[in-house]
Amino acid sequence: MSAPAAESFTRETVLWRQRWSDKLFSFRISRPDNWRFTAGQFARIGLEDGTGKLWRAYSMVNAEWDDYLEFYSIVVPDGQLTPRLSRLEVGDTLLLDARANGFFTADRLPDGEVLWLLATGTGLAPYLSILQQPAIWQRFGAIRLVHGVRDASDLNYQGFIAQLPNHPLWQAHAYKFGYLPVVTRDVPPGVLSARLPELIANGELARAAGVPLEPAGGRVMICGNPKMVADTFRTLVGQGFKLSRLREPAQVVLENGW
Repeated sequence: MSAPAAESFTRETVLWRQRWSDKLFSFRISRPDNWRFTAGQFARIGLEDGTGKLWRAYSMVNAEWDDYLEFYSIVVPDGQLTPRLSRLEVGDTLLLDARANGFFTADRLPDGEVLWLLATGTGLAPYLSILQQPAIWQRFGAIRLVHGVRDASDLNYQGFIAQLPNHPLWQAHAYKFGYLPVVTRDVPPGVLSARLPELIANGELARAAGVPLEPAGGRVMICGNPKMVADTFRTLVGQGFKLSRLREPAQVVLENGW
């Protein structure tokens, strides 16, 4: 990814960090007063590296109105940036591109009966921001957040997700929400276990969610590793779903989380 121009970033301070495991972590940074974004968009975060700079795109976890920016990251062991990010402490500084980017936003989808938020790994991040938009809870008859991981220990933000429907701004719509973890190794009892495309193809995901997954009323967002995104989209297309475009709204929007 090419770096932003030198004059188009600010230096921000790490305010908080959470180490979930040896490979997953979250962190918050200060937010400039004039920095705006739409839930689902991403920021470019960077670190100085000698005479150059290293940059990576991260979706925001926090609500649009929070006075900080929060990000959820995996550590790429041989990566140039993520190992350094994971070692940052409160008070350290990093670089923030001056503008948010991306089109992975719920306003690209028409209103519908069921909003499906499908994620693997850190692809969960934009949904936690999207679910803090009051309008989301009003626009759909049901909302299902599906998070696929390899190990149950990777199911992070559990407390946040559990409390999310209780927010006073949308508590009246809390009955619409359902969370479905999916684990592919060492599966806990009662938890779904398969790749998301397989669970969609055989109908198991819809049965577990208690709502239909069909083009007539379904709206689907997909975020995660590129293979999951491609395979899931291909499966949905086979069931009659179409990619939503600016001039031709449909049922699916997608984002690669890598």
